[in-house]
Amino acid sequence: MTDGETGKAFRLAYVPGVTPAKWVNIWTERMPGVPLTLATVPAAEVVGLLRDGGADAGFVRLPVDRDGLSVIPLYMETTVVVVPKDHAVAAADEVTIADLADDEVLHPLDDTIEWTVRPGLPAFTRPATTAEAVELVASGAGLLLVPQSLARLHHRRDLTYRPVLDAPQSQVALAWPTDATTDLVEDFIGIVRGRTANSSRGRTQASPAEKPAQKQAQKPTRNGAARRATPTSRKRKGYRPR
Repeated sequence: MTDGETGKAFRLAYVPGVTPAKWVNIWTERMPGVPLTLATVPAAEVVGLLRDGGADAGFVRLPVDRDGLSVIPLYMETTVVVVPKDHAVAAADEVTIADLADDEVLHPLDDTIEWTVRPGLPAFTRPATTAEAVELVASGAGLLLVPQSLARLHHRRDLTYRPVLDAPQSQVALAWPTDATTDLVEDFIGIVRGRTANSSRGRTQASPAEKPAQKQAQKPTRNGAARRATPTSRKRKGYRPR
């Protein structure tokens, strides 16, 4: 962190379902002079926010348009199906896409899962958001497939969810504008990647005292071998002391 950045807030955006608390806690411990501000941003809007300079970095769900962004994929999320508690699926520990073939499946406009073929039967409507889709599931209008963290976020007592073994998974990543990779961004990247407080963003430099020793060790010897004794330790052939 440079002196010019001391006291400057670090702005972190994140999409619904992502829990940045563990990284925020580490930041607070290591960077007490730099407050961190959080903003929850819809998945469809977070890339625009980063490009417009509204945040220094953000947790996104892949895939995203990476033009102008640097992206570090972090982890995959299990896909689950959200169903009413009295639905047949609730009796199973896990299901497959084939098990949902006869059910109407809602596909909200903010869906972040990449489907080659959408599961189940098309529902009568496409809700604008996942939150609206959950409400429709509760009314009996269809089922919903989402990353597990979103199922937890929109938990209701009358609903449950089960893992879908062969469904595509959602991946969470850290993204930031490539042309705005500041020291603070580098510091946060280090935290997310698990670097220790003593590491210099993964770059180690030899101290001035070490460099001469390294050069000495790498200097080649003449004729392929080093001298093993001083001139006074050996006698020339035929030489006799007086």
